[in-house]
Amino acid sequence: MIVENQTDLTLAVLAEVERTPDPRLRQLLASAVRHLHEFVRETELTEAEFRQICGVIAKAGQLTTASHNEVVLAAGSLGVSALVCLLNNGKGKPDGTTANLMGPFWRKGSPVTPQGGSIVRSPTPGDPVFVTAWIRDNEGRPVPEAEVDVWHASADGYYENQDPEQADMNLRGKFRTDADGCVRFRTVKPSGYPIPVGGPVGALIRAQGRHNMRPAHIHFLIHKPGYKTQFSQLYSSDDPHLETDVQFGVTRALVGDYAVHENVPAPDADVQGRWYSLEHSFVIGPGDDALPPPPITGKAEGPRPSLVVLERTKQGETP
Repeated sequence: MIVENQTDLTLAVLAEVERTPDPRLRQLLASAVRHLHEFVRETELTEAEFRQICGVIAKAGQLTTASHNEVVLAAGSLGVSALVCLLNNGKGKPDGTTANLMGPFWRKGSPVTPQGGSIVRSPTPGDPVFVTAWIRDNEGRPVPEAEVDVWHASADGYYENQDPEQADMNLRGKFRTDADGCVRFRTVKPSGYPIPVGGPVGALIRAQGRHNMRPAHIHFLIHKPGYKTQFSQLYSSDDPHLETDVQFGVTRALVGDYAVHENVPAPDADVQGRWYSLEHSFVIGPGDDALPPPPITGKAEGPRPSLVVLERTKQGETP
């Protein structure tokens, strides 16, 4: 088609999309073209703004490495990751879903750890936490022999892949549920942390006057053949950023309550003083048990990066 106007252009692109043999890919491409073209029209996008957007997309790809994924970070900061999760999980369930964001920090190959074992693999500050998690099916029955991957940031706000000072795979572990669908492990109480803001995601957050903090959480990956693989995050009820999570991930079903214990013997005799316990149940159902490709595959080298914390401005203030 020889293009004579804007409408012709969109129709010409859609006509070529119709040549796509795969029906699902054809549907996705056609919808993407319609929405992208309408975005350009609605905003009256200038040529300079178009170049700027292309630069942001290119930069996100250039900054994605074995230990950092700027693209996944951007999807989370725009709420896209959370929307995809909610759209694909918990349909028809009044209490929602225990599925949540995969996040940009999952690594394959976490060390297999026995029930009740510790995932602290190098000196790490923080109060001891003893976690008990139950995996149930949609009818509330225990799911035994499920593989449960766990990982979280340190009290300093670093995942081990970001921090050369932590041992490889520190605060990561892989467990298998027992006959009651239960896993138990020991770790340290995580803290909230700022997401990296050295790239286009940081520029976007600054432009909106947002902070870049994630509330404290522990990640869970639950996998068993015949069940839909579930990623989840269990958030800390005492974190000040639950309402303003920069990645929009906090759901009511995943706010966990850390119970503090003072002057009470801990499950491990070497623990003296204050410690916490955390208990929670996750629900998985039948579905695709495939594992996605991990967003990162390695550990950062060199000096520990500095953490930058952005302040949240009052609405209407210039960032």
